[in-house]
Amino acid sequence: MHAPVHWSDSHRAWLALSHQAVNQGFRDPWLSSERLPSFERAAAARPPEFAKVVDLLRGWMVFRDPPAHDRLRDPVRRVFTPMRLDRLAPVIEATVDALLDDVADAGCGDLRQLLTTPLPALVIADLLGVPRADRERFQGWSDRLAQVVFSAEGVAGIDSDAAITAAEDFATYFGALIEQRRRYPGDDAISALVAASDAGGPSAEELVGACTLLLFAGHETTSGLLANATCVLLEHEDARALLARDPTLWPGAVEELMRFEGPAKLMARKATQDREWGGVEIRERDTVYLVIMAANRDPAVFAEPDAFDVARDPNPHFGFGWGLHHCLGAALARLEARIALRRMFERFPKLELTDSVRWGGGVIGRQVWSVPVSVA
Repeated sequence: MHAPVHWSDSHRAWLALSHQAVNQGFRDPWLSSERLPSFERAAAARPPEFAKVVDLLRGWMVFRDPPAHDRLRDPVRRVFTPMRLDRLAPVIEATVDALLDDVADAGCGDLRQLLTTPLPALVIADLLGVPRADRERFQGWSDRLAQVVFSAEGVAGIDSDAAITAAEDFATYFGALIEQRRRYPGDDAISALVAASDAGGPSAEELVGACTLLLFAGHETTSGLLANATCVLLEHEDARALLARDPTLWPGAVEELMRFEGPAKLMARKATQDREWGGVEIRERDTVYLVIMAANRDPAVFAEPDAFDVARDPNPHFGFGWGLHHCLGAALARLEARIALRRMFERFPKLELTDSVRWGGGVIGRQVWSVPVSVA
């Protein structure tokens, strides 16, 4: 294995690869998640309207350090209560069954289009308390949100005008919903965020940003997890047979799927000071990538790390991050995956791939572009 931390010329960044180094990186405050200054510098070189893109991202707690991070995180934390998730479980089950009916009717097709993409969009719509009819808009918006982030980071080839239009659309849509919930609160995520804002929490702009973060994180990453997990299970007949014999293994299987082929490759950080770390000298403002995928295969922590084992225990993976930025939606993602994957493989025991799958996702993420299957 490589040294725990080493320089990558191609990434122009330090790569933290070992489980111990990634664990430290998630916890140590000298590695910053604060991205607003870089977003603002990128905006200075773009049209004045690009400020709307930066304003949208101010509410993304994943790009903020304390104290702003804590102020933004606390209201969102209240959204993912055990009681709210318990109420969502039967809704998720019914939604999965309806989508699997569509799979059965089709007989074959791309499972991303039939199940793994629409399911998280419908669930996040229910969580936010918006019409399910907006799900197709949500699916498209998830892709556009990625463009917004990339444009704010100054990635070459990203259309600034498209990012500005997307930011305006998000602000209009969620701004109207926020005002509606302020007048007529309900038992949904947006109402909970509005209540927190009125008590001195996020600003109006940050509220819109928080809603878009919930949309993006709740849809994009869960969709990737479901698609990746399906491909892994289809390649491991012995694991499917074990789960069929003992369904109590499904919770642990979801954890192993996150370790083995989760949708996140790495998390980016910036050094805030000169520091000796992992035997190398890190300089202030250096980029550091916490490489989750490498840490999750560290042989010092995981026995036979390249083996897929649904009964693996313990399983201290970093698929949902760790420390200050541990994913608040982890419990919801686990719930969706457990319900969807179990019901799908129990209903379609002969499910099989009809073609090879193509992996992609760029530097930060990893997921399959399509999952061509047949149910018979």
